[in-house]
Amino acid sequence: MTARILVVDDVPANVRLLEARLSAEYFSVVTASCGAEALEICERAECDIVLLDVMMPDMDGFEVCRRLKSNPATQHLPVVMVTALDQASDRVKGLEAGADDFLTKPVSDVALIARVRSLVRLKMMTDELRMRAVTSKEIGIENPARDAVTDTGKGAHILLVDDRKTSYERIAPVLASEHTVDVETDPSEAVFRVAESNYDLIIVSLGLENFDGLRLCSQTRSIERTRNVPILCIAEAEDASRLVRGLEIGVNDYLIRPIDKNEMLARVRTQVRKKRFSERLRDNVQASIEMAVTDGLTGLHNRRYMESHVSTLVEQAAARGKPLTVLVLDIDYFKSVNDTYGHDAGDDVLREFSTRLKKSIRGIDLACRYGGEEFVVVMPDTDMAVAAMVAERVRRGIATESFPISQGKQAIEVTISIGIASLTNTTDTSADILKRADQALYRAKRDGRNRVVADAA
Repeated sequence: MTARILVVDDVPANVRLLEARLSAEYFSVVTASCGAEALEICERAECDIVLLDVMMPDMDGFEVCRRLKSNPATQHLPVVMVTALDQASDRVKGLEAGADDFLTKPVSDVALIARVRSLVRLKMMTDELRMRAVTSKEIGIENPARDAVTDTGKGAHILLVDDRKTSYERIAPVLASEHTVDVETDPSEAVFRVAESNYDLIIVSLGLENFDGLRLCSQTRSIERTRNVPILCIAEAEDASRLVRGLEIGVNDYLIRPIDKNEMLARVRTQVRKKRFSERLRDNVQASIEMAVTDGLTGLHNRRYMESHVSTLVEQAAARGKPLTVLVLDIDYFKSVNDTYGHDAGDDVLREFSTRLKKSIRGIDLACRYGGEEFVVVMPDTDMAVAAMVAERVRRGIATESFPISQGKQAIEVTISIGIASLTNTTDTSADILKRADQALYRAKRDGRNRVVADAA
């Protein structure tokens, strides 16, 4: 796992030291000697992680971090503050500026590489989501980065796993000032609570009496439902080696006892903001996928989706020796609806027809808008006789109940014609079946419409 690391420090010796350590682990290193230069490099997307010195002459590290995190173009970049300052107040100041973590000089090689690798994994995941959502703005979906910049990180649902009463009685009230907190003293039970509830953050004590806290973290990461929930560990100062191991298995952050309450709140807010940003990205990706395969007017699958899936369904049916039937449906005299009542009325008819169609078929059936007023239903594991009964039920349901238009102020009569064709032999392709169903539809319309006609093949 490699990445481009930006080292920002105005002391050349410090830069060379970090550069040597990172290069030895096969990371690519970019350097900057001042805040302004660092901001330019980040703006040009020339790095994956920023190691940022606090004390610099032109602009201190806190201000650089604040600018990076307030810019939607760079706010996703992980920032690690590298500082000689070791006061809790300094860490809080950095975390409130948006820093993802701190390394204190002199920097431990083990801590440096463990933290960088952990953040690289997070960055790679975020980059993949951002890449998949890159067209969101173009197709009209809100940019999630805009909300991420203004998110306070408060109002989260947190699970605290700690079996020491003196510990959780101090921690829980502090967290409760900004979040909803559940305390679990039984680590074995915590696994089930994590899987069953929608937590925004899990805080795990590594000092559990009869249970390995890292085992709980590992189990959380192994469950698909909780794989992306951030984990914050609480450890003793002598737990450094276990913390490094924790970062390797997916722990996001940690606190060292004695806990400073302001630092804890700041670190929790940071993890909650990251989770919400990732969730927004995932939601955008899902919305983009749905828009790509769904007809916006009717909510049915579109022609692109149908064409990419019908062939697979036909091949599977042929290979398994199972029946498959295709219905092609067309709304009769639909042009006259648009001409007489307007295109808004035509849209009302299409929406209502799609709603009734979905109610008349099974969940495994594939219903698509083929184009205009023409629709296709693919029915796996269904022979011609059963499909004909379904088609007749759909036709009758459309013809016997009028369609509301103009926001329910009017109602008009609508009928449909349906052509049916089935998989007849293993050499049939999806195009063959669709063509036969379309020819049957043509005969239905030629013979007077408002009827179902089956392919004779």
